[in-house]
Amino acid sequence: MQTDSSFTFVLFGGTGDLSMRKILPALFEAHRAGGMLADSGKIVAVARHATNRGEYIEWVNEHVKPHVSKNGVDETAWASFLERIEFVNIDLGKAEDFIHLRDAIKDLPGIRVFYLATGPSLFVPICHALASVGLNENSRIVLEKPLGYDLKSSNAINDAVGEIFAEEQIYRIDHYLGKEPVQNLLALRFGNALFEPLWRREWVESIQITIAEELGVEARGDFYDNTGALRDMVQNHLLQLLSIVAMEPPHSMDSDSVRDEKLRVLRALKPIDPRDIGKVAVRGQYHSGVIRGTAVPAYATESGVRPDSTTETFVALKVEIENWRWAGVPFFLRTGKRLADRVAEIVVNFRAVPHSALGASALRAGANRLVIRLQPNETIRLYCLAKQPGEGMNLASVHLDLAFDQFFREGQMEAYQRLLLDVINGRLALFVRRDEQEAAWRWVEPILNEWKVSNKPPKPYASGTWGPAASSAMLAQHGTCWLEEEN
Repeated sequence: MQTDSSFTFVLFGGTGDLSMRKILPALFEAHRAGGMLADSGKIVAVARHATNRGEYIEWVNEHVKPHVSKNGVDETAWASFLERIEFVNIDLGKAEDFIHLRDAIKDLPGIRVFYLATGPSLFVPICHALASVGLNENSRIVLEKPLGYDLKSSNAINDAVGEIFAEEQIYRIDHYLGKEPVQNLLALRFGNALFEPLWRREWVESIQITIAEELGVEARGDFYDNTGALRDMVQNHLLQLLSIVAMEPPHSMDSDSVRDEKLRVLRALKPIDPRDIGKVAVRGQYHSGVIRGTAVPAYATESGVRPDSTTETFVALKVEIENWRWAGVPFFLRTGKRLADRVAEIVVNFRAVPHSALGASALRAGANRLVIRLQPNETIRLYCLAKQPGEGMNLASVHLDLAFDQFFREGQMEAYQRLLLDVINGRLALFVRRDEQEAAWRWVEPILNEWKVSNKPPKPYASGTWGPAASSAMLAQHGTCWLEEEN
């Protein structure tokens, strides 16, 4: 991905956790690779927790450097990367301070990218302050999730930002869309005649999408206790992955063609009747337990969490899509913290053969299955049935593996690296359009409202397990179960 696009990348929240762990390391990797970032491109960090450039560079060396290059840091590349970085100390709550930012970047070259790695409460004030000094013109703005607390608050932010930036200037980031296996899902479906004829209700029995974490809320208790798993993971990551799995073939890979097809899926999601939420939605909260031999505390005792909190740390949903391709096929979504493993994957369960000419062992061995793993190791695995060696026709499940790190010699590009390069180069296909976001909130909101009205506590589950038993029971009603394999 070569570019000669000059740029000025302004990073609000330059000393925040996201900047430290993801954004600056991703920009370094693009710099180190050579040719991905224009030589004239500059990174301007904006923060209050440093007073000058020298102090900020010290912070970068201490906090960012440990997160870059798994195989060690190329010191020459690191030194030249630091030369790209400038620093501006301003108070984001004072619009008049943005004059200093304008003056600091007025002579810097190329397209201006403003990355808001801040809390959502600052999105609108920052945009107004940028407009007050004329920095909203000929620029791009990147908004991190969460974008709002519900449909109303999301619309309020989008309305306010939309008064200052045109839709084609706004990049709403969802890092799961930048992951290599998600890109390969598009290639798998739309680049191969083998799979597309099977990608429909006649041949697919069910689809599972799981994003599981071993970690708890860590130092984010205050934020998470006012958010919960449904807002934090389902409304964005899981529904975006579902829309890519279920979308129709776009006529091209340009930004609006892809996003138009995703929007059609989101609008086709079957609305959930509040009376049925107990049957199709499971919410849980982790209690104390053991993960990889280490005792971990209950959610209610985490720092920043209310002791009587009813916030969910686990959600499992049964979703249906009301269109010609997917009518009658259940999509099962699952996400949670303090689960048995860290894994993100898509599982396509194909229907069994209509008649077992090969005997009972074919039925016991199971049907075909395609597993697309997004993390921790990025693979695509196709499960088929084959005859076991020896006498008789005894079948067993075998699999074909595509492990990207083994097949492709060059290193994998991290999600944030790909997405930041797309922002710099003006590619919108992997970013969420406003109407997509609205459709997702509109579908999620009845669940949120019913949980609030009913005030039922979430179902408990021990840390280190796969969540409440009710999650497995929901799938058992449909004659299936969650795929739970060890990495």
